[in-house]
Amino acid sequence: MKNSEKLPKGRFITVEGSEGVGKTTNIEFIKHWLAENRIEFIVTREPGGTPLAEQLRELLLQPREESVDETAELLMVFAARAQHLNQVILPALRQGKWVLCDRFTDATYAYQGAGRSMNQDTIAQLENLVQNGLRPDAVILLDVSVEIGLQRARGRGELDRFEREDVAFFERVRAGYLARAANHSGYHVVDAGQPLDRVQQQLNLVLATLKADLT
Repeated sequence: MKNSEKLPKGRFITVEGSEGVGKTTNIEFIKHWLAENRIEFIVTREPGGTPLAEQLRELLLQPREESVDETAELLMVFAARAQHLNQVILPALRQGKWVLCDRFTDATYAYQGAGRSMNQDTIAQLENLVQNGLRPDAVILLDVSVEIGLQRARGRGELDRFEREDVAFFERVRAGYLARAANHSGYHVVDAGQPLDRVQQQLNLVLATLKADLT
């Protein structure tokens, strides 16, 4: 993968968070903001984003009687990511577009690293192999208490394999996300438990800052 080359002045924005934080609603807000500001962009998601990656997504999310080996899960996540990067994300960035992605590698550190208690160094090795240094320009972390998030998620209907995990799992996931935000640059933590208009006021400020950096 030739992703070490210099990319044009697009922006790679990821929206992160555990179950029930409001990613879908707020990604719609970001889409409208980008369109109103006449910024060329694409919207995609992880796992997924290409036909092959979407098939891997189905394998990852589908509830099953068979226990899924943690390493197998991790490798499927990065297999989908490699396909997604090469087929969708990198071509868009090379064209100078903004890429808005529903989750990315921070989710892997949160779910597989913190949630599954997997070795962070193993994840970092795969990250380096697949991404070759590529990181989002901005990570918008929507944060809400596990209790509220699960209440929202479980009111949406049938649960996928991850949504069926216990509360302790999601407490570890949330802690993993917040630790990443505290120890790495480029993160914007938004309190997703506050009224939606205030959440979106914060999102507007983040987006305006990113746009101003291009001028």
